[in-house]
Amino acid sequence: MFEKVLVANRGEIAVRVMRACEELGVATVAVYSEADKDGGHVRFADEAYNIGPARAADSYLDHEAVVEAAEKAGADAIHPGYGFLAENAEFARLVQETDGITWIGPAADSMQQLGEKTQARSLMAAADVPIVPGTTDPVTDPEEVTDFGDEYGYPVAIKAEGGGGGRGMKVVRDEGEAADQLESAKREGEAYFDNDSVYLERYLENPRHIEVQVLADEHSNVRHLGERDCSLQRRHQKVIEEGPSPALTDDLREEIGEAARRGVAESDYVNAGTVEFLVEEDPEREHGELLGADADFYFLEVNTRIQVEHTVTEELTDIDIVKWQIRVAAGEAISFSQDDVELEGHAMEFRINAEDATDDFAPAQGGTLETYDTPGGIGVRLDDALRQGDDLVTDYDSMIAKLVVHGGDRSECITRSKRALREYGLEGIVTIVPFHLAMLDDDEFVAGTHTTKYLDNEIDRSVFDAYQEQYGTGTDAADEDEETVTREFTIEVNGKRFDVDLEETGVPQQESARPAPTGDSGGGSDGSETGETPSVSADGEVVTAEMQGTVIDVDIDEGDEVAAGDTLLVLEAMKMENDVVAEFGGTVTEVAVAEDQSVDQGDALVVLD
Repeated sequence: MFEKVLVANRGEIAVRVMRACEELGVATVAVYSEADKDGGHVRFADEAYNIGPARAADSYLDHEAVVEAAEKAGADAIHPGYGFLAENAEFARLVQETDGITWIGPAADSMQQLGEKTQARSLMAAADVPIVPGTTDPVTDPEEVTDFGDEYGYPVAIKAEGGGGGRGMKVVRDEGEAADQLESAKREGEAYFDNDSVYLERYLENPRHIEVQVLADEHSNVRHLGERDCSLQRRHQKVIEEGPSPALTDDLREEIGEAARRGVAESDYVNAGTVEFLVEEDPEREHGELLGADADFYFLEVNTRIQVEHTVTEELTDIDIVKWQIRVAAGEAISFSQDDVELEGHAMEFRINAEDATDDFAPAQGGTLETYDTPGGIGVRLDDALRQGDDLVTDYDSMIAKLVVHGGDRSECITRSKRALREYGLEGIVTIVPFHLAMLDDDEFVAGTHTTKYLDNEIDRSVFDAYQEQYGTGTDAADEDEETVTREFTIEVNGKRFDVDLEETGVPQQESARPAPTGDSGGGSDGSETGETPSVSADGEVVTAEMQGTVIDVDIDEGDEVAAGDTLLVLEAMKMENDVVAEFGGTVTEVAVAEDQSVDQGDALVVLD
């Protein structure tokens, strides 16, 4: 077994991995950006190292910085969690080639074969696994997109090779969108996965999202741990996951599981992974009916890592998947047989995102957890990293915790989930807890007839307002006149963090005018050189930023004529691209920002006359 594991991630998943390590008697190392210097995963680890500024590309995605931290710490293994570098074959290969450090995950060659979508599609087709019509070679020209649309029909999905969970996926509904959406998908793929290669698929209009958890070791043992239903999504991002699926008959469940095993058997895959499928929903299906073996299903992708929703499977099987990731990487054989795997009861995972469901799931722009009172009781599990008094970090994903509930059947699970969500005391940060309570009262969700399009296209969102009013919390505004200062004496020696902070309140600001100990712009920085607050001098209507983020593309110049609805620039916030569009036509008289510039909510972006 390993002696010390570096966790190349942040937040709740980093803490989840560290807890597994602690139970195995393994020491842990955290890495953190400037934005995360006070993060929960930093507190939890045995030691921690600063690897760069807030911008993920300059910290959590910096291959050399992560490996260098592992070498400094004397770590003999690296666990990537999910997201960031978890499915980056280049990084996995770098770790594998570094003396004395083991990669906790599938080999780089397997990651490249299964993790990059075009190769995975080719492999699955060879294994006679149904695949959605699409390309197996990377796409670079908008004409390829329009030719595909002409052949298979619109809409067309453009997907990043290294993407997942909706990141790097764009939908083209007509030929006029092809060029912009292709460029956007490539840009997201490069920004989040260090890979701008994309491919095409026919976009299914009414699918369910079903995935099968697998675990394999280097001794040729392969196990599947059942399926999860992840059909409740907004903008292709999962919000509630559950298992088993409430929509499948046992025959269809067995057929999908067999397809997953057949596909994985084509590779020498080792460690945990998930085979994802899209199942065509029957729009005429009544409440109480199930999808049978005659339903169409298609391979979607293989996630060559631990999944956010692995907790659902752990609750159903009582198998600690993260521990087994570590054991398998250490060379151990899986000790349980396929017949030993039994799914007991029903489980749901609720992503506790810092978002406002009543405002199109807009991410929170800040806040402090004034109250953080977690639920408990039989069948209730919470994976988190935050604690009461923590500030919300807005530089990364909006998920702050995962509430996982287990019951004897789906009905009990829903009832218990309502109780747990109502117990969850959160004040100071807006979250989607009220949304989850609304969904547990929603007829389509309770009946299990919802699809991945339900939240975006079908549900009456006005219902969220009542639940937000009853159960919601907002962001507490800070008292701008309060003379409070925090004295920070965190020490870093050769990049390693030593916790010797001293915080004081009630001290006049002028008595403690000292620079940030890190020597840069602090936790909100994105590492760019254009950190000044943008200002404007031209006359006209000022377009301002609706959220904190980074400008990644400016589409206009001074003097350009724009019409209402035209895209002015693209702002990256919470790992999502957001188009800033003109509300009315006019002439651009000033552009106040540039690419790679960080902006805060309310900052001036463009002036239109």
